Amino acid sequence: MNKREFGSKGEDLACEYLTKNGYKILERNVHFSKFCEIDIIAEQKDTLVFIEVKTRKNNDFGSPLEAVTAAKLNNIKTGVFSYLQNTPVKYKNFRIDVIGITLQPELKIEHIKSI
Repeated sequence: MNKREFGSKGEDLACEYLTKNGYKILERNVHFSKFCEIDIIAEQKDTLVFIEVKTRKNNDFGSPLEAVTAAKLNNIKTGVFSYLQNTPVKYKNFRIDVIGITLQPELKIEHIKSI
């Protein structure tokens, strides 16, 4: 499995998790530049949620959540504001979430809201 397939598998797991928890998936893999991609854009009640997904096979080199650096967060914010400016949005609220997925030794999904 290559890096793109691995990341896509993690995003699929995140979408399943979100759907089971009442989110509606609106878009996936929205690109704004070569440095900025929003993995998942979803709706939860009256809130538009921009979600970064990090997937790791295991925690040997740190947790997936530790991979969301300040630089990555700034790129995500740039994408969020571009999306909000260029898309007719009916939502009063928005937030940025991160989902960390570890596959081994057992599947673990961590969801941090409003990072």
